[in-house]
Amino acid sequence: MVRILLLLMIFISCTSHAYMLPAEAFGSLPATSQVKLSPDGEKIAYMENIQGQKALVTMNLNSGEKKYLIQAGSQNFEPDYYHWANNKMILVSARYPHSVRAVKTRLLKFHVDGSLHSEPVLKLRRKDRKPQFQHKILDILPDDPDHILMSLALENSRYPTVYKVNLTNPKVLRKRIKKWHPNVLGWKTDRQHRVRLGYGRNKATGFYQLFDLQTNKWRRIWDYEIYDEPGVVPLGFAKDPNKLYVRADLDGRYAIFRVDLSKADLPRELVYADPNYDVNGSLIYSQKTNDVIGVFHSEAEGAKVFFDAKHQAFQKTLDQIIPNAYNQVASYSADEQKYVLFTRNSKRPGAYYLGDLQTKSLDYVAEQYPLLFEQSLSGKQKITYWARDKVKIEGYLTMPHGGIKTNNPAIILPHGGPNDRDYGHYDWLSEFFASRGYVVLQPNFRGSSGYGFEFKMKSNRDWGGAMQDDLADAATWLINSHSVDSQSICILGASYGGYAALMAAVKQQHIFKCAASFAGFVDLNLLFQDARYYRNFDIVKKQLGSDSKKLKQQSPITYIEKINIPIMMIHGERDTVVDVKHSRNMHKVLQKHNKQVEYIELKEGDHALSNEANRLLVLSSFERFLNQHIPVSSERFN
Repeated sequence: MVRILLLLMIFISCTSHAYMLPAEAFGSLPATSQVKLSPDGEKIAYMENIQGQKALVTMNLNSGEKKYLIQAGSQNFEPDYYHWANNKMILVSARYPHSVRAVKTRLLKFHVDGSLHSEPVLKLRRKDRKPQFQHKILDILPDDPDHILMSLALENSRYPTVYKVNLTNPKVLRKRIKKWHPNVLGWKTDRQHRVRLGYGRNKATGFYQLFDLQTNKWRRIWDYEIYDEPGVVPLGFAKDPNKLYVRADLDGRYAIFRVDLSKADLPRELVYADPNYDVNGSLIYSQKTNDVIGVFHSEAEGAKVFFDAKHQAFQKTLDQIIPNAYNQVASYSADEQKYVLFTRNSKRPGAYYLGDLQTKSLDYVAEQYPLLFEQSLSGKQKITYWARDKVKIEGYLTMPHGGIKTNNPAIILPHGGPNDRDYGHYDWLSEFFASRGYVVLQPNFRGSSGYGFEFKMKSNRDWGGAMQDDLADAATWLINSHSVDSQSICILGASYGGYAALMAAVKQQHIFKCAASFAGFVDLNLLFQDARYYRNFDIVKKQLGSDSKKLKQQSPITYIEKINIPIMMIHGERDTVVDVKHSRNMHKVLQKHNKQVEYIELKEGDHALSNEANRLLVLSSFERFLNQHIPVSSERFN
């Protein structure tokens, strides 16, 4: 404990500045991530970043011996995440990028002793369909170490069937547990590992069906029109199979309820609510009791809420040891005597520690971003401002490292979605720009999630409208409330944020002096037409509308002649979310009209910037673009 407290004193009291750090300090993928204990608590596993490539490592906590189950860069797949199947085997979700429109996945199994490497869990017969996604674990079955439940579209190309898959006997392939149902897109098991709930969608109508333990029959329970009304979202079963936790509307905000499934009218009991924010997080379960103990909630202290006194007390102890931080037990042993603690605050990206309740010890494991250790970052401040039509908007402000000076240049950084949102935790992109001397504001403009159904729905069919005005109003607030140079504000964003940046170049040149887009939409008719090939087309139609004339009016590519500020666009050639055609077409037309534009296409680049080299190229390119058009005074770095 003395060792960890000394480390924490250094961690909290550091005062050096990070603004001269290289881009790699912010843009590199985490050096260590996904640290998890084996069920018996004798080993840990984690992902290690080796020169931009992921390796999967296990370490024996008694001997210190390490084994590399996946060597960085030696495989033809990208490991995304993993699970301990049991004490001897790890299951890895592996991604195989093969085209701009599709990504194949597999579930691979590895023996912890190194005797088995990257063997597919799913064995296909010659006559079997070959589904695109073959990684979806429905239930790990902790009491049955030889099997797992998987959700696979083997019998029907659109709808999954649930199978019990053997992990140890190669002669036994699988057993069907629940056959696919029309329009059912996903299944959920109870804590007794029975398939109990199905989620479906018919055009734009969402529904749930429940297997009733009293009648032994399936029945439809909740229907709702997507984007027309707040739906009921099942989160998971209690240990009692007749109790289901759901997220549902309460006075304009999503709250957590417990539903009694034994009664025909499905009565709800309120468990937790926040009058100001949606409770959007997942449930927290105890491996020891097999029951719900809390819920993640981003706006709560510590970003989670516990329902039982024992875990409340333990969380309080952790928060006393490491104050003013987000402290989360990321992994427990099966008996909950050993645990992995992940801790971060607004100025610290995060670190892992290994705890033992019996010995009352807490030992350092690794930093996520070691180049930022002992560096004084800015962190985020939650702010509010009023839009021009008197709508209250919340956002997060990141100040330049070393403090604000007179006439700072600034960046408005809108999030993607548009129904996503920004939070107050560490953000590598905003912190990088702050290290270069920029004031950064991330508005949760109307249409963002977390502020109720009505606020979120304000984005529907209004791209380029009031939600766009919210971004200009954010810049005006910065000018009026901080020492920001009104002639040195740029807008930069990714995905929907990239669309908003390019639309600002059309509508808001009096505010923004340059605009930069990563993987942004530029043509809503193109987006609408591409959506026809996917099962969510009816939802896209409700979100965007189907009036091609209006979609054209909402598209930046329609107004090339009006754009008179510098533009930078970056896009990955293998982006499966926003087709690279958007940026290619926009660049071509901008060039044709002799506009000031730079376009960079990332080789093998995807929408998530999962390639470290591409991520660093994006940072250096944006930095160069900003320095050219809204430079930071050289006095700041003298």
